[in-house]
Order: sequence, then structure tokens, then C-alpha cells
Amino acid sequence: MIPAIRSELRKFFTTRMWWGMAIGMFIAGAAFAALFGFLLTSDVAAGPPGQEIQVDAVQLANSVYVGGLGIGYLLTLTIGIMQIGSEYRHKTITSTFLSTPNRLRAMLAKVVALLVIGALYGLISLIGSVTVGAVVLNARGADPFPGTEVLRTLALSLLVLGLWALIGLGIGILIPNQVAAILIGVGVAWIVEPLLGFAMNFWEWGREHVAPYLPSAATNSVVNAAQSAGEIRLEWWGGALVLAAYAIVLSGFGIWRTMRADIA
Repeated sequence: MIPAIRSELRKFFTTRMWWGMAIGMFIAGAAFAALFGFLLTSDVAAGPPGQEIQVDAVQLANSVYVGGLGIGYLLTLTIGIMQIGSEYRHKTITSTFLSTPNRLRAMLAKVVALLVIGALYGLISLIGSVTVGAVVLNARGADPFPGTEVLRTLALSLLVLGLWALIGLGIGILIPNQVAAILIGVGVAWIVEPLLGFAMNFWEWGREHVAPYLPSAATNSVVNAAQSAGEIRLEWWGGALVLAAYAIVLSGFGIWRTMRADIA
């Protein structure tokens, strides 16, 4: 198992994509930390009447430090898709299964590798966001670290990025065309799902029983970011379980399909 995991990590870190993604994660984390730090400590944070943003000291710090998480999970989602999509695109999936004949072991190695990659990128993002965010919060008169819950949020953000990478793995298996998988996966996560969550706010049952269980809403629950008035959220552990369920179902089904598929 260890050699298979090492092989998957080598496949990723021997390409130029990894440091390009790393730079993007760092810049996104720093830029959004600065943006949210200024916005949430100004009058803009009040929002329009009836849609005020509810934020306490802990949520303020959480929102600033994980402000770039929306970009971060799209990047790790893309990495998850490409980790298997590139194998299909370049016809290397055959050599992967020849070098590791046990398909389950080969796919589990990809799962572990993606969790490691997601956590690594999470650390890179946090270095940028915490460094810049703490300076901005301190300059604006807010407490950069108002409680230990902030540290829990930072740790959970690493888990969140790893789980989104596994969601990408499942999408990449279910949609073998890499370009189509990226377009569909990112399009749903970035456009369709937020619009669906917004539409649910106009339907009481949907707001209570659908919106909180969408992936992005579950992600916000895990990191306890600032929320709009009337928004219903799960507990942080509930959001983590929901997001893990998406990752397990999609990647699990994808692995099951790969084990049964004919590979040319």
C-alpha cells in the first residue's frame, strides 16, 4: 500500500501543476483574508435590511481566515478530478493497474494521496490567510484569535479540502472525459449549487431541510463562517459528516465502478 501511495504522490508532485496550484492557494487565502477582514469590520458588514450578517468575534476570525476556502475547494475539486481524469485521458490507467494489480489497493492509494494533497494545500492557504488576516484584524481593532474554536476551524479546513478532493475523484471517475468532468464539477459547485441554495431561501421547507445539506452550506457549517440572518446551519460536526458522506458516496461509487470496468 505504501509504495502505491508514494507512486500517486510522485505522479502529482513531479508535474508543474502542483506549485502553480500552491501559488494560487496562497494568493487566494491572503487576498480573501484581507478583503473579508476589511469588509466584516466595516459598516458594509451590516448588509441590507432584513439580510444582516450575524457575526461574533469567533465567526469574524473564522470568516477572515477561511475566506479563500471557496476558491480552495474548487482547486482541490479540480485536483481530484485530474488525479483520475488524466489517467483516462493519457491512457496511463492501464499501467497503473499493471503496476498495482489489486485495483482496490490502487484506488485507495489515490484516496490517501488526495487527502494528503488537500491537507498540504490547506496549510499553504492558511499560511497566507492567517498571516494577512491577523494583521488586518489587529489593525482594525479586532481580536485575531478570540478563542480556541478558531484553531479548531483552521484544523477542520484541512479536512474540508481533502474531502472536496475526494468528491472530485468520484466525479472524475463517473465522467471519464477530463475536460467535461472539470467543467461540470466546477460549474455545479460554483454556480448551480449556490443558486439552488439561494432559491431554497424562498421555500420554508427547502430552507430548513435542503439548503443546510448542500455541500457548500455543509462546508460553511464546518468552519463556522459568518451567516446571513435567517440562515439555518448544521452544527460543525454535522456539516463535517454531511460533507464526508458526499465524498464517501461519490468516491466509493467511483471506486466500485472502476473495479468492475474493463480497462483497455
